[in-house]
Amino acid sequence: MAINFTKKVWAVCSCIPKGKVSTYSQIAKALGKPKAARAVGNALNKSPGMPKVTCHRVIKSDGSIGGFAFGAKKKIQMLKKEGVEISKSGIINLKNLVYYP
Repeated sequence: MAINFTKKVWAVCSCIPKGKVSTYSQIAKALGKPKAARAVGNALNKSPGMPKVTCHRVIKSDGSIGGFAFGAKKKIQMLKKEGVEISKSGIINLKNLVYYP
């Protein structure tokens, strides 16, 4: 069951368009597991990475960056390269950038 959940997380995450972000909790809700945000993070930690799974586009629901296998600095660089503006406190204009799977 955990393997299926993990693959579903990867599939949803792969649909997040360039220049948009989603949250761990939004992905959990999309999978019918609204309390599984932490499990989404764990699944993304095991992802095969780019370009198959664009896990750098998943952030915390408060707009802060969250974890990333290659470190937060790299995640920020990747998001900025895609046009996402980021300040010290997190994503700027978050409401307009959130992708709801």
